[in-house]
Amino acid sequence: MSPADPDAARNRRGEERPRPVAGLTDEVVAAAVAGDSRAIGVLFEVLNPRLTRYLGLMVGRDAEDVSSDTWVEVMRSLPRYVGGADTIGAWVVGIGRNRALTHFRRARSRPQAVADTAVFAEVLASDSDTYSSVEEAMGTAEALARIASLPKEQAEAVFLRSVVGLDAVSTADVLGKKPGAVRTACHRGLKKLEKQLDDEGRGR
Repeated sequence: MSPADPDAARNRRGEERPRPVAGLTDEVVAAAVAGDSRAIGVLFEVLNPRLTRYLGLMVGRDAEDVSSDTWVEVMRSLPRYVGGADTIGAWVVGIGRNRALTHFRRARSRPQAVADTAVFAEVLASDSDTYSSVEEAMGTAEALARIASLPKEQAEAVFLRSVVGLDAVSTADVLGKKPGAVRTACHRGLKKLEKQLDDEGRGR
C-alpha cells in the first residue's frame, strides 16, 4: 500500500474529497435526514457493521453496547446532518469514536487497542483487498489481534481503512488528522505487519 492515493477525488481547488460509502447515495442520505424510515434502515444496514468492527477495536466486548449508544446519538443528530453519501460514514464512525471515549472516561480507564479476537471474528466481513492479504497469511483472528497490537495511531488508521473501508479523507475526519498523516500511519502499520510475516516466514 502506498502512502499516496492517486485516485482520491478532488474538488475544484484540488483538495481531496472523500468517496461515497458503497451502498449509499446522496438521495438515500437526504431521505434519511428527512426522517424516511426505509432510508434510515438502509443507513443502518450499510454503516452498522463498519461501526461495530471499529468499536470492537476500541472497546472489545462492549462494542454492541457502545454501538447502541452511538445510534441513539445518530438518530438524535441526523435531522441536523449536512452532507451526503461521501461524508456520512465518517460522521457516524466519528460519533462512535466519541461514545467509545466517553465509555472509557466513565470506566476511569484509558482507551487502548484490544486483542479480543472472539469479538473481531464475530463482526468482521473481510471484503478489503489490503486486509485480505494479511488475513490469508495469518488467519482472521490472528490478523485482527496483530492489527490491535500496533501503536494506537497506526492500529486505528489500518483498521478504519483496511477493515472498516473508509478512505484516507474520511479516516482523517474521524481521527482529526490530515489525510497525509493517516496514509503514513496506515503505511507504517501495514509495513510492520508485513515485516512480522517475513520474519516468521524465515524462522520456519
